[in-house]
Amino acid sequence: MNEPDFIAALRSLPLHPGARGLMDDCAVLTLGAETLVITHDMMAEGTHFRADADMADVAWKLVATNLSDLAAKGAEPLGVLLGHTLGRDDARFIKGLEEALDAFGTVLLGGDTIAAAGKRALGLTAIGRATALPVPSRSGAGVGDGVWLTGPVGRAMLGFEGHPDHAGAFCRPVPRLAEGQALAGQVTAMMDVSDGLLLDAFRMAEASGVTLALERAAIPVADPEHFEACVRWGDDYELLFTAPPTAALPVAATRIGTVIPRRSEAPLMLDGAPLSDPAKLGYRHG
Repeated sequence: MNEPDFIAALRSLPLHPGARGLMDDCAVLTLGAETLVITHDMMAEGTHFRADADMADVAWKLVATNLSDLAAKGAEPLGVLLGHTLGRDDARFIKGLEEALDAFGTVLLGGDTIAAAGKRALGLTAIGRATALPVPSRSGAGVGDGVWLTGPVGRAMLGFEGHPDHAGAFCRPVPRLAEGQALAGQVTAMMDVSDGLLLDAFRMAEASGVTLALERAAIPVADPEHFEACVRWGDDYELLFTAPPTAALPVAATRIGTVIPRRSEAPLMLDGAPLSDPAKLGYRHG
């Protein structure tokens, strides 16, 4: 199975309403007066980090990518659970974990550690508290809303390629926690850009039953000469969101398009051209 097929198969299983039909990045659970936001992401050696990567950077990124999902829900992090495969430089991993937890103001709650042959796989579950209700989802974009982005895309790609000015964007991304919490009560839909701007915009449009009409000239990219790569590469962790045209946004962001009624040819358009094949828009597993 590829990733979309596997997730589609999972939808046949009993799902809690808080799973949001597996159409979102987080589960949302209401317990009494509190609403919890829970997410889990993994990283695999050779896919998400190089075999010779500094394990302190790997630990940081594992925390940051999970907290980025919480940021897209406007959630305040409460703690994380770690799934760790023992291997080289475990002490460096612990150092990076400590640095990330300190930087993002959260704590370790527990987890599990194993030893195994082959390439390492690492997982993290992040738990947060909703700061605004309803908790933003991918599926709320409405016709007439503006489409917004909190920062440029393509910096992680340049960092991966060795550009020193962008090394931190790839090795030590910073989740937009403050921005997400500020936006949570203002947006109609929100998600983080992890798999490429175009693919994630496509997913938001599909979940919302609309078309996102993006304007190429409006999209901030780190390298305009390589626009196509910047909007497809991913790992940027900026926030992509929609908001009514009258919204007074509390954070700096760039309007990159408009939500329009669903076009039969595609849920995503770039300068009027339909983009209908998600396999060509960003990163997917399998």
